[in-house]
Parts: sequence; structure tokens; C-alpha cells
Amino acid sequence: MPGPLTVAVAQPRCVDLDVAANAAAHSEAVLRAEARLVVFPEFSLTGYDLAAPAVAADDPRLAPLVDACRRTGAKALVGAPWRGEDGREYIATLAVTGEGAAPAYAKMHLHGAEGLRFTPGEKPAVVEIDGWRLGLAVCRDAAVPRHAAETAALGIDAYVASTLYGAGPEQSARRDAHMRERAVEHGVWVVLSTAAGPSGEYRETSGGSGAWSPDGSPVAQAGPEPGAVVTVTLG
Repeated sequence: MPGPLTVAVAQPRCVDLDVAANAAAHSEAVLRAEARLVVFPEFSLTGYDLAAPAVAADDPRLAPLVDACRRTGAKALVGAPWRGEDGREYIATLAVTGEGAAPAYAKMHLHGAEGLRFTPGEKPAVVEIDGWRLGLAVCRDAAVPRHAAETAALGIDAYVASTLYGAGPEQSARRDAHMRERAVEHGVWVVLSTAAGPSGEYRETSGGSGAWSPDGSPVAQAGPEPGAVVTVTLG
């Protein structure tokens, strides 16, 4: 088992379609978190707008975030629409370090109108940091038991989800149940960053980013307010 890993989940206030402003908010969260890994929600750089322009990995607007990761030694997982070399577009997780950004995962289980523009990702993905193997999920992925099973089959220590859930007690209960179930089913840590406040087409979202231990117990969890950063140690 690898040594302890300090992870932060952030739910920054989102400015619709303003990548520069959102990247600046992301960089502030990374600096506040003092964590080795900082996880952000689905579409965190643009807000949940299915018409948002794709964000390139070398987009200069990401420079403040790259700099924050360089200063802290952190890796940040951020959400954005992304265009592959083949021209197809994906709902992606980009991994950002002090050296720059690169696509890390493409959402496999699209929801509703997402499929009119975006292509589903082809396979699960794992990123490694300090000996930890982290399986990635984006929103609806985490609600599909098969996705967690296929990701866990790759050998993971934690299942890391970037999501958006609507506001209200029913959605909050659904969110927490999904995370608890994934932890218990596969005996792994679950880390969740989910949107808080307005995000594009959603004028209200749940917040509640947090972490669950392998037995399904919540370890720490934010409230519904945008701007929260919660740091936990896995291990």
C-alpha cells in the first residue's frame, strides 16, 4: 500500500464560459489546498454549457493554474470540453501539473443532449501519483456500476469523480449514495468534486464535494456553498 496521499476537492464559483476567470479561481484553490492532488468538477473551466468552445491543453489562459501547480507541487484534475487530434470532441478531465496540461480521461457514459455533440470515451483511465492508482470518472460514469467495476479491474486505490448534481435533498441523497456504493463495492477510497452554485445551464447545483473511505463512511464533505475547498488524507 502506498503512503498517505493528501487530496483536496474544490467547488469554485464558476463564471460561465470565462476560462480565464475560472482558471484563476482554480489556481487560488490549489494554493489554498496545500494538497498533492486537487480535484475539480465536471466542466469546471467553462460551466456546464454544451456549446462551450473546446479548451486546448496548451491554452494560455491555463497559465495561472499551471503556475500554482508548479509552486505547490500539486496535480490538478479539471473539467472541460476537449477536441482530440481526430477532430472529435469529448467531455474531458485534463491533468494539470507545473509542466502544463494534458488530457487524462474522456467521459464514457454521456447523458441526454451531450451525445449530440460529444463522443463517448472509449475506455477507463487511471492516473498515478505517489504510488496511488486513481481511477477517473466524470458525472454519469459514477452512477453506472459497470463503469466503476471496469475501472476497479485496472487495479485502483481510489475512484475519483468530477460531477454535477442538481440542487435539492433528493439529488444530494442520490449523490452520496452513488459515492458510498462505489466505495463499498470495490473496497476503495472515493473522492468527489462536484459543482456548487450556478454552472452554465444549471442555475443551482448541489455542492457536497468530499471523500468516502473504503467502508463507505464519509470522511469529510463540503456544504452547498461555492468556493469551498476540503482537504483530506487518504491512507
